[in-house]
Amino acid sequence: GGDHTITYPILQAVAQKYGPVGLVHVDAHTDTGDRALGEKIYHGAPFRRCVEEGLLDCARVVQIGLRGSSYDPDPYKYCRDQGFRVVPAEECWRKSLEPLMVEVREQMGDKPVYISFDIDGLDPAYAPGTGTPEIAGLTPAQGLEIIRGCKGLNIVGCDLVEVAPMYDVSGNTALLGANLLFEMLCVLPGVKTT
Repeated sequence: GGDHTITYPILQAVAQKYGPVGLVHVDAHTDTGDRALGEKIYHGAPFRRCVEEGLLDCARVVQIGLRGSSYDPDPYKYCRDQGFRVVPAEECWRKSLEPLMVEVREQMGDKPVYISFDIDGLDPAYAPGTGTPEIAGLTPAQGLEIIRGCKGLNIVGCDLVEVAPMYDVSGNTALLGANLLFEMLCVLPGVKTT
């Protein structure tokens, strides 16, 4: 729950303990905008603020499922300039993400990693209850592959954001979000799942 702004203060606290962390970020949007209506802190800017404060180990940031509307002709330039790995949604269509997650595990190594999952990373056919839906997103199965693919990483925290109950008429988005959070808890270090 909550919008993606909540990840910013969480990462401030995490970085105080662990230093700059790697990030597995699932989202339709980069969330690296600079300002909205004159404000620097909003749900489209948390990762830009994190970069500015040195909270992220930028060589260990991967963004998966990006797509959709943008106010910029090259919406991924800022991310790539920081050294993020950008995986647009179209690179994920019609295939398993298990091979991608093998590469992500190698990229993250054994240093601390945070997982941030925006429910709009999934297609609105599965998760309509969000404020900024974008068509042609990931499937729930791909979401599970990403989370389960994080097993064995040095995960120091995680979140699932942007579920908006007022838009979730069927309750499917909340159900999906709860299940994805459960899966995140299952891949935390030291959790036995067998």
